[in-house]
Amino acid sequence: MNTSQISYKRHRFPPEIIAHAVWLYYRFPLSLRHVEEMLLERGIVVSYETIRRWGKNFGPDYARRLRRKQPSRNDVWHLDEVAITIAGRKHWLWRAVDQDGYVLDEIVQSRRNTKAAKRLLTRLLKKQGVAPKRIITDKLRSYGAARRQVLPDIEHRSHKGLNNRAENSHVPLRKRERMMQGFRSPGSLQRFISTFSAVRILFVSPHSKRSAAHIRLHRLNAFARWKAVAGVIA
Repeated sequence: MNTSQISYKRHRFPPEIIAHAVWLYYRFPLSLRHVEEMLLERGIVVSYETIRRWGKNFGPDYARRLRRKQPSRNDVWHLDEVAITIAGRKHWLWRAVDQDGYVLDEIVQSRRNTKAAKRLLTRLLKKQGVAPKRIITDKLRSYGAARRQVLPDIEHRSHKGLNNRAENSHVPLRKRERMMQGFRSPGSLQRFISTFSAVRILFVSPHSKRSAAHIRLHRLNAFARWKAVAGVIA
C-alpha cells in the first residue's frame, strides 16, 4: 500500500471537503448535481464539474491507498463478465471476486473471448501473488482455455449455479449505471469502477448476518480508514 501523503496543493477547498464530496459520490447512488446540492445545503458552494474533477483526480489515489485483503492459497476466485453498452458499442466488464465477495480485479475489454479471459487471469495472478485453491466460472469456454494456459494445475468448476457470487457483484454497478445514464468511454468506466468498488468494499460489511453493533463498528472503522487514506484530520 502506498503510504505517501496525498497532495492537495493548488486546491482552494480544504481536504475535508474534497474527500467528503468524493465519498458521497462513490458511496451512494448520487449524481454529481445531487452532491453539489448536498454541499450547498451545508453552505459549501462548489460546482458539479469541480466535484467531477475531484473524483477523477483523487478517487484513484484514494482507491490505491485503501487496504487490500491479504491473498491466500485457500482463496476461491469467482470470475464473471457483464455486457455494458458505451456510446452504442458493447463492451465487457470482466470481474473477479473471492469467496467472501471481495472484488479482486476488474477490467473493461472490448472482447468476450479467450484472450480477454487470459488477460484477467494473468493480471489476477500478478496482483494476488499466489494462485487460488479453485476457480469458479459460468459455462463460457474461454475461461477453461485461459485457465489451461495460465493456471493449468488449479481446479476449475464451470457451472452457472455456482457462480452467483460473481454475478451478484455486478448489481451495485448496474444501479449506478442507470443513475449515471451510462458511461462516456471505456476509460471512464475503468476509472469509475476502480474507485467505486474500493469505496464500497471498505464500507459494506462482508457478512450480512452480523449484528447491528458489529455493522456500526465496521462502519466506524471504515470512516477512520477513509480519513487516514484521504489525509483528513479526524
